[in-house]
Amino acid sequence: MRAFVALAVLLPIRLAAQQGVDSGGRPRNHSEGAATLRVVAATVPISMDGRLNGPAWASADSITDFRQREPAAGAPASERTVVKVLRDATALYVAVRSYDADMRRVRASELRRDADLSSDDNVQLLIDSFHDRRGAFVFGTNPNGAMWDAQLVGIDNLNQNWNGIWDVVVRRDSSGWTAEFRIPFRTLRFHRGDELRFGFNVRRFIRRKNEQDLWRSWGRAEGLYQLLNEGELTDLGALNRVRDVETYPYVLTRATAPEHDSVGAKIADGFFGGKAGLDMKVPVTPTVTADLTASTDFAQVEVDQQVINLTRFPFFFPEKREFFLESSGLFDFGTPSRVQLFYSRRIGLDTSGAAVPIIAGGRVTGRVRSWRLGLLDTQTGGADRANDAVVRVQHDLFARSYIGAIGSLRTMSSGGAQAAGGFDVDLPLVVHGQNVEPKFWIAGSRTPGVSGMPLAWRISTDNPNDLFDNFVSVYRIDAGFTPPLGFVRRTGIWETTGHTNFMPRPHALGIRQLDFKFIPEWDIIANSTGSLGRPGDWQTAWFEWRFLGGDRENGDRFEVNFQRFLDAPNDTFDIFRQVKIPPRRYWWSRYELQYFMSPGRPLSFGAFVNWGAFYGGRSADVELQGTWRGGGHIIASADLSRTAARLPSGGFTAVLASGRIEYDFNPRTSFLGFVQYNNDAQRADFNLRFHWIPQIGDDVFLVWNSGYTTNRVATYRFPAVRSLGRPLNGALVLKIVHRIAP
Repeated sequence: MRAFVALAVLLPIRLAAQQGVDSGGRPRNHSEGAATLRVVAATVPISMDGRLNGPAWASADSITDFRQREPAAGAPASERTVVKVLRDATALYVAVRSYDADMRRVRASELRRDADLSSDDNVQLLIDSFHDRRGAFVFGTNPNGAMWDAQLVGIDNLNQNWNGIWDVVVRRDSSGWTAEFRIPFRTLRFHRGDELRFGFNVRRFIRRKNEQDLWRSWGRAEGLYQLLNEGELTDLGALNRVRDVETYPYVLTRATAPEHDSVGAKIADGFFGGKAGLDMKVPVTPTVTADLTASTDFAQVEVDQQVINLTRFPFFFPEKREFFLESSGLFDFGTPSRVQLFYSRRIGLDTSGAAVPIIAGGRVTGRVRSWRLGLLDTQTGGADRANDAVVRVQHDLFARSYIGAIGSLRTMSSGGAQAAGGFDVDLPLVVHGQNVEPKFWIAGSRTPGVSGMPLAWRISTDNPNDLFDNFVSVYRIDAGFTPPLGFVRRTGIWETTGHTNFMPRPHALGIRQLDFKFIPEWDIIANSTGSLGRPGDWQTAWFEWRFLGGDRENGDRFEVNFQRFLDAPNDTFDIFRQVKIPPRRYWWSRYELQYFMSPGRPLSFGAFVNWGAFYGGRSADVELQGTWRGGGHIIASADLSRTAARLPSGGFTAVLASGRIEYDFNPRTSFLGFVQYNNDAQRADFNLRFHWIPQIGDDVFLVWNSGYTTNRVATYRFPAVRSLGRPLNGALVLKIVHRIAP
């Protein structure tokens, strides 16, 4: 164990010194020199038609020097790309002309807003409007004109759920495709000044070649989201970020069906009603914005994907509600899905995932000189009203590092208050062109009835690079650590995690990059009174050796793994229905095969197989998935997960299946149908959602949710027709949101 930790800590620094140059003695991972693009102020109206043949575009400067990051870092792009930028008094206009010698093979299957564009040819713009190389806004599209955007916070926190007000028009012809973006200045945040400059970069992805082309930051250890080597937009002049208030009132109508139990008996009446609410954006300063919400409702949010949890620990579900997603990266503290001081699903949702009314809330986020600030406060209703507050600050250090603090407080109407606070340091460095990132955080909580201040902390170092990717961390979490607005998977433990991946690039036999784990990846947890260095103190352990893995030139991914597990439960627990695992120390070994086809294929499949010993018996896991992309309007997918186990205490078969169909009428109108079957919960659930965007900022949602029992002994068992009249739950919702802005 000590050898693993020492190797993972020291190897990044040693490799950074060894990998600084390529075979020709040139810097391997640095784009050379600074680069700028002058922004011309248009003196005539700019037409949004994707043609670029007007007098305004004729006067614009352009960039064409794009180089590959994949597959051959630093080589000239295989297809020509031209980028031009203009501005008027209210917006920035960016045109990307993507020439292609074989337009028939250009891939374009997505149309929906915020769809994953990795299956298609696409372009992405990065705008670092603070020009501090610490965050940015990202805008993307594909040859269909699908709109995708994200907010980059820090060096690796990409919030893809952020939605800005902007537009894009795409036009295709026989020699290529053109994307014309219009990004209002009110969507961006920037400092006051007469001679502003924005950080800027552009990435083009050619799907059939799996080729990434960038203007800047094309090195192996760089990429679009590594901002140290971004280019610049110059001659922006004095910009005026409009500081008018934006309001988003909504009205909602909901019809709820009567609820029934699994045998068909009614347990709750249905109802029909409506409500209204309001969201607001209030610019406090050009760099700080307040978001306010009243009578908040998230009826349009897609349902959680179900899981069958075959462990004795809680499962982490990601946040999907828009109010909590915007600027969410600023409030991150801790390790996602393991221990977080702030987990936004603690607000407005109970432990079962059911909604709790949010009466009102507010959020203030932004930058003041070298400080990043975040404040969130909400008032929730229900049986026990609560006020939840979080404050987060970060202060810049060096080029990309920060030192920060966070505090959270929950006050209940029934009396009493719970609090937590923490401190963190993040030090991302570049040593001889290689990334090295030491990081440390520590937090404590105060809970009524718990003496003292239980603590949790982690120290780690990361080395995410191309040939070697190394990581190691050590945690300590005291038994009473319970942040009121956080998520903690386990307490009273020591934990260490880490990996060392060796990833050469043979470019032979159709393989682009291999992936080996000769030193096993590990996750070891010991009791808090024991030691990570003594296996007898371990509560759980997981090791994985990867004997063969990698990515093919066509985008397919494969893995061959061997795993060792330990679990030592102190008490009997239910693993599936009535099958129980008695307490003892269980060691077992498993084998794993994976193969997933590239999402760029019109029809793609993936398979995962894992088999071997399991809690004194045996089990086999199979996961299958398939996706068909019908060329721009229809996408259908299906997933099946099956675990068959035979244990000393009994056997079980756990099945989780889901299907999804999407029909996109155009980039602003879509229909999504999602069905899930879970044989542990013995139910089938349906979620149908129609989304129309009349204009950017407005939304119309029509959503239907319903669930039905599949219990074999139930009187009204799905899929029998008569079961449709006895749903476990059901609701039809119409929600209309309108943006009001000067």
